[in-house]
Amino acid sequence: MKEFELRNIKAQNQVVISLIYKGFELSKEFKVDILIENEIILELKSAEVMIPVFEAQILSYLRLTDKRLGFLINFNVPLIKNGIKRFVNNY
Repeated sequence: MKEFELRNIKAQNQVVISLIYKGFELSKEFKVDILIENEIILELKSAEVMIPVFEAQILSYLRLTDKRLGFLINFNVPLIKNGIKRFVNNY
């Protein structure tokens, strides 16, 4: 978060997403790890194995917030570029 601040990039952490079903707000809430410039979702993990539920999670967040771009980032890899996966909503 400090690096985003130093670069003058607007970023929020632990952004709450309400779950709305057929116009009704349900009592369930989700939290996006980082929302950048109100456009890009970052979901951060540190896992030995990336399981399919992590991908389902970020896709759900993209759909619920109507955002187009998200990244699933796993910090538990020797080379960070190997731990980044890009997701695009509605394409």
